[in-house]
Amino acid sequence: QVQLVESGGGLVQPGGSLRLSCTVSGFTVSSTAMSWYRQTPGNERELVASILAIGGRTNYADFVQGRFTISRDNAKNTVFLQMNSLKPEDTAVYYCNVPFRRSWGQGTQVTVSL
Repeated sequence: QVQLVESGGGLVQPGGSLRLSCTVSGFTVSSTAMSWYRQTPGNERELVASILAIGGRTNYADFVQGRFTISRDNAKNTVFLQMNSLKPEDTAVYYCNVPFRRSWGQGTQVTVSL
């Protein structure tokens, strides 16, 4: 069965860093594109970053360009989101998923605050 479990969120100060992990079962992350999304109350879920299957090309939303890095470890079947220079406006629940997949996991809460 397909399962995606996000972890690594927490409370950090502005300017700090976090590394989110998405452990996958039921399919191999090397076989498909993977994306990170985030959502805050009252707002739509927004795409943060994506990594393609072949070649590993990455794409980022403008608001994280230069600060966040998406990557994968095929041996561990895990996708990561390295988040640096965090800002209060990065506060959200972060989700990983296959693009256009209809269901979502629990996500992991990231809070950037003093």
